[in-house]
Amino acid sequence: MKKAIYLLFAITVLFAACQPKPHEPEGPVAPLKQMPAVKDVAMYQVNPRVFAPEKSLLAVADRIDSIAALGVNVMWVMPIYPIGIEKGKNSPYCIQDYKAIAPEFGTLDDFKHLARVCHEHGMAIILDWVANHTAWDHPWVKEHPDWYTHDEKADTIIHPRPWDWYDVADLNYDNKDMRAAMIDAMKYWIVDVGIDGFRCDVADGVPADFWKEAIDTLRAAAGNRQILMLAEGKRPDNFTAGFDMNYGWDFKDQLVKVFTEGDPASSLFDADKAEYDSLPEGKVKLRFTTNHDHSTEKTPPVEFTSLRGSMAAYVASVFLHGGALIYGSQEVGYPEPINFFHYVPVDWTANPQTYNEYKQLIRIYNQNPVVREGAILPYPNKDVLAFERVKDADHMLVLVNLRDSAITIPTPQPWLNKEAVDQRTNFIAALRDSVPMPPFGYFILK
Repeated sequence: MKKAIYLLFAITVLFAACQPKPHEPEGPVAPLKQMPAVKDVAMYQVNPRVFAPEKSLLAVADRIDSIAALGVNVMWVMPIYPIGIEKGKNSPYCIQDYKAIAPEFGTLDDFKHLARVCHEHGMAIILDWVANHTAWDHPWVKEHPDWYTHDEKADTIIHPRPWDWYDVADLNYDNKDMRAAMIDAMKYWIVDVGIDGFRCDVADGVPADFWKEAIDTLRAAAGNRQILMLAEGKRPDNFTAGFDMNYGWDFKDQLVKVFTEGDPASSLFDADKAEYDSLPEGKVKLRFTTNHDHSTEKTPPVEFTSLRGSMAAYVASVFLHGGALIYGSQEVGYPEPINFFHYVPVDWTANPQTYNEYKQLIRIYNQNPVVREGAILPYPNKDVLAFERVKDADHMLVLVNLRDSAITIPTPQPWLNKEAVDQRTNFIAALRDSVPMPPFGYFILK
C-alpha cells in the first residue's frame, strides 16, 4: 500500500511538472549579434496586411527563411498598434495606443517571436513610429487635450495641416509633458521589447529638437546596443537630430520622369548629387522603387512600364547610390495596387524568376563594398545609365538601359578591349567598341 501511495504521489508530481505554467511576461529579445553598418543596410519593408488577414506577425515569421534568403539585413515592420475607430479609416498610421499590439496582427509574444527569428537570421528589426499624430480615440485626447494642436479659437483639436488626414489628431510639440510621454513609449520598445530602432513616419512634420532629444535618450537607454533610425523626411536637420538615414524621394521622382516623360538617363546623376552633396559623412539615403505609399497607387511593374522595366529601375536606384529597400510583395512582381488599409493576399509563389533576380542583386550589393563605398564615375547617356564605381583597385561598371527598346552604346574608354564578368549571370564579355543593350537590359561588370 505504501509503495502504491508513493507511486501515485510521484506520478502526480510528474504530471503537475509537465503542465503548462501560467504565462509570465518575458524580458526583451536577445540582442542582434552584429548590427549592420548604416552604409551596408539592405532593408525589407513588411506590410503585415499582405501576409495574412489575422495573426499576421506569425505569418511573417513563417516566411523568415524566404525573406532572409533575399540577403536583407534589416526588417522594417509597418505600424502594428491598436487602430483608432473614431473617425477612423482602418489606417495602421492611426494609433490608439503606442504600447500595445492590435489583435488583428497578434500579441506581444507573437511580435517578440518575430523579432527573435529576425535576430537568429542576422536581421535587425525596426518598427514604424507615428509621432506626428494619434487617433481621435487615443486616451490622450480626453486626458490631455493640451497635448494637441487647436484651431485659432483654441477650443477645437485639429487634424494635421495641410493634409486631409481627418482620421487623426495633430500633436502639439510645444507641450513638454507630451514629448516626455512620446519618448517613454518609444523607449518601451527599445528597452522592454528589444527592437533595433525606428522608421519615423512624417519625420519632417515633427520638430528637429524633439527628434534630437528622443534619439539621444533612446541611444543612451540602448546601452552598448546600436540602434538604427530612419526618417521619412528629407530635411537636412534629420541628420543633425541624429537620424542615420532619410528618404531618397527626389531621386525616385526623377527616376519616374526618365521612364514616363523621356528625361535623359543622365539626369539621375544630377538627382543623386543633389541628394548626397548635403549629407554628412556616414549618413545614407534610402533608395527605393516603391514602398507602401507608392504601391497604393502603382506597383513597380506598372509605374516602370513592365516587370523588366521595374528591374532596370531597381538596379539604377540601388547601384548608383544605396541604401537598398525591397517592399514586401515587389520581390514576386505583384502587379496590382496594394491598399494597406485592408488585407490584400499576395501569391508568394508567383514569378520565382523575379524573386531570384532580387536575390542575386542584393547578393551583389552585399558582397561588393565598391557598390556601397566606391567613387562614382559617370558616363552620361540619354538612354542608358552608365557609370563606374571605383574603390582602390576595385572597379565595377554598371550599364542600365532605361528604355523599352534595344540600344547600342559606346564602350567607356577605360573598359575598351577588356574582359569583364557580369556579376549576375557570370557571363564573360569581351568588351569591344560598343555594347548592345536589350530593352530594359542591364549589366553589372567587373
